[in-house]
Amino acid sequence: MECATAFRIRQLLPAHYFVGLLLLPPVLLKLGSTGYRAARYVLGDPRYRRAGPPPAGLRLLAPVVVVATVLLLGSGVELWLFGFRFGAGWLTLHEDSFLVWFFATGAHVLGHMDSTRRLALADVAGGGGREPGALTRRSLVTASLVVGLLLALLSLPWWSPFGLLES
Repeated sequence: MECATAFRIRQLLPAHYFVGLLLLPPVLLKLGSTGYRAARYVLGDPRYRRAGPPPAGLRLLAPVVVVATVLLLGSGVELWLFGFRFGAGWLTLHEDSFLVWFFATGAHVLGHMDSTRRLALADVAGGGGREPGALTRRSLVTASLVVGLLLALLSLPWWSPFGLLES
């Protein structure tokens, strides 16, 4: 959706805002949980060491994904709140970080495809949450989606100065 709105931004800007704000809490949750896992691994926690490190390519790509994600979401929120009040450079940053994010995240997702499929199937086949942490994980994801939906819905009446963008 976000990618599609880039081609008809003037007409689809409200949808672009809505989807961006909807995704903000789940993405922040993902960044936080992944950062926590990485920190626990680096600090030598045996539970995280047992799983081993991700492949080298994904370890090198991860900081690019994180930085691009933070820049993309941060610049998007800045534009939504302030428009061009602090300069048009925020729009350039938003567009450029999207391009980096799109390709880096695409490669990152492809790199995790097999393990994600395997883990998801095991999670579902495990009988509805018998694995340690399954209920907490599902609850946090659900809560982040609910918060994102509330944030997006509450933003609907908000007038954004970026809406004055000329086509």
